Parts: sequence; structure tokens; C-alpha cells
Amino acid sequence: MRLVLLHGLTQTGSMWAPMVAHLRPRAATEVITPDLPGHGVHGDVVADLDEAARLMGSIGGRAVYVGYSLGGRVLLHLALARPDLVERLVLVGATAGIDDDAERAARRTADERLADRIEAIGVQAFLAEWLAQPIFATLPPDRAAVVDRTTNTAAGLASSLRHAGTGTQTPRWHELGRLTMPTLVVAGALDEKFTALGRRMAAAMPDATFATVAGAGHSVPLEQPAALAAVVDAWLDQPPSARPTANAAP
Repeated sequence: MRLVLLHGLTQTGSMWAPMVAHLRPRAATEVITPDLPGHGVHGDVVADLDEAARLMGSIGGRAVYVGYSLGGRVLLHLALARPDLVERLVLVGATAGIDDDAERAARRTADERLADRIEAIGVQAFLAEWLAQPIFATLPPDRAAVVDRTTNTAAGLASSLRHAGTGTQTPRWHELGRLTMPTLVVAGALDEKFTALGRRMAAAMPDATFATVAGAGHSVPLEQPAALAAVVDAWLDQPPSARPTANAAP
């Protein structure tokens, strides 16, 4: 089994280290944590969600794919375009897009302003503002991976927002029924917005399980890495027909 894990905005593949450390060892398991376009070693790669999906698919090949936030949105595009590569799918704190045209346009404008802000004040100052948002209120400072995030460049993060931000995503809700691979949708129990989105996504997929991780907000892999690893391990161990809705202990 090969596991490919995709990180969120402002992070790198290194953010998965705490969770990977808690995954149960499996025979012939390979774990790959690539950097998304605009991040880490791919900081100079300019890509929209479709292009990012193609790049990640070329790196990961056929595998079990796990994506958090931005990484989850990239994986939705990969799973829809290349279902032959996605053996199983895990989406953490992800969305299939903003339905309302006006709301989506407003988000795109906000993403553009954020991109301008990064370029104006630099990565370190921007991260202080980024992590102060209410969505990260439950993320302890010592688990925020700030040092790792500062390895990114202002140009790379700005490019990611402009080309692959939530405002750029064409809603894919009506296509979720095509995703027939076993899917696990996860949200932090304290993250009301993405819990609702996660339930909606799971309900639209033929073979999907929804799970919440207790004690976690939006940044599940960083806030509760052991609990998330336990949810993923338990789900991977279950045959498709026996995967019940799960809730992780804190």
C-alpha cells in the first residue's frame, strides 16, 4: 500500500510528520508527503487545482490519497479526473466548492487581497495574521508548525492563492456521485463549518464514511495527529461494506 498525503495552504509536506508517526506500521506501506505547487520544493510551480492534481498524481501514482484543506480540494480534482489512480480517498477539512456565484466571487476577491498582502508584508508577518484567524483558534501555537511554514516564499503562497484558492474552485458537488472509490471524510468536531460540509460530501458519495475527531478544530492533522491516525487506521482496516460512521476520542 502507498499513502500519499497532501498538506494545506501555507504548509509543506513536513506537516504530516506528527500524524505519520502515529500510523500503525503496515507491510509494504510507503508514505509520500509531496509539497503542493507554490509550497516547499514546488514553490516556483504555478498551478491551478487541475494542474496541481495532475502533478500530484504523477508523483503518487496509484495510491491511497489523503488531503487536508487545500490538499483535499486538489484530491477531489484528481479523483474526478483520474479515478484509476485513487485506490481510496481521505478528505480532511475539505470542501467541494462554494455554490453561490456571488459568494464565490467575493471569496476570489478576498484571496486576491490575501495574495497581495503576503507580497506586501512577507511570509513571517503574514503567518502571524493568518494563524490569528478564528478558524485556527483551537490550534495551539506549539503545534502550528510555524517554522516549517516560514520556509515557503511570498511569491509561492501568493501564486497558490491566486490560482488554487477556494474562490477559484468550480463547485464539484454535482459530480461527487461519480467518486465510487471508498472515501473517508473527516472534520474536527469543533469545526462546525467543515463538519457540515463534510457530512454533505459524504452523503453525496456512493461509498463514503464521515468521521469527526474530538478535541480538534479545522487543523485536525496538527491539533490531534494521534486521533486522526487512529481514525484513518481503523478505516483502512475495514472492508468497504463494513465502514461505519466513526468518531475519534480526544
